Amino acid sequence: QVQLGESGGGLVQAGGSLRLSCAASGGTFNNYVMGWFRQAPGKEREFVAGISRLGGSTRYADAVKGRATISRDNAKDTVALQMNSLKPEDTAVYYCAADRRFTIPTASGDYDYWGQGTQVTVSS
Repeated sequence: QVQLGESGGGLVQAGGSLRLSCAASGGTFNNYVMGWFRQAPGKEREFVAGISRLGGSTRYADAVKGRATISRDNAKDTVALQMNSLKPEDTAVYYCAADRRFTIPTASGDYDYWGQGTQVTVSS
């Protein structure tokens, strides 16, 4: 069973950038598709980006396409989310998630393992 821990959140001004990182332990990292989700107050958790087991495929939500880049380092058991041109509407708790399937799910219910989340606040 894999354990996940996010870092890199914080307060940033609109137009700025943040790099979120998620470290995995307790499992064979390249056996998992990895995803980033976010949840704003009063809203449902939503898919942000996902990456395949070996990093060859990625998926992005329309809301972040062109502003976000997901990457993974299977030698270090980490996955990162680089977010640029941040907007106030990007404010949320960001979670990384892992699943054993071979495609990249976008539904939160398809992911079996979750981190605790890291807060991202974008000020206008």
